[in-house]
Amino acid sequence: MHIWVDADACPRAVKDILFRAAVRTATPLTLIANQTLSVPPSPHIRSVQVPKGFDVADNEIVRRLSAGDLVITSDIPLAAEVVAKGGHALSPRGERYTKENIGALLNMRDFMDTLRASGVETGGPPALTAADQRAFAAQLDRFLAHRA
Repeated sequence: MHIWVDADACPRAVKDILFRAAVRTATPLTLIANQTLSVPPSPHIRSVQVPKGFDVADNEIVRRLSAGDLVITSDIPLAAEVVAKGGHALSPRGERYTKENIGALLNMRDFMDTLRASGVETGGPPALTAADQRAFAAQLDRFLAHRA
């Protein structure tokens, strides 16, 4: 099992939680981004820089993903590809993306895109809170404990 991170938009606090978990559980963790990332020195943690471009990092994650791997992302279309390929996906807020909920999440995302395209101001996601960080850490711990 490997943890892949869609790292361009992943909050620093979530990366820190992932770094600690990877070291604690000796789980391979790879951050993929279109920029250079610094990661703590550990045989379990690495980063991969991909070229800039639309969905380049997402496509690299899907290419490298094996069934059973975990992907950390807030990108719903990427999460849908991960789930379809037999992987697991978790948002930085601790929400699991599953076969049961990914369709509805994709529909809502598409609806919001349509609203934005028609000029409706929908705002962005709220800032990551301490409660969000705790929810993420708890879901990650449950996932890793289940895989151990």
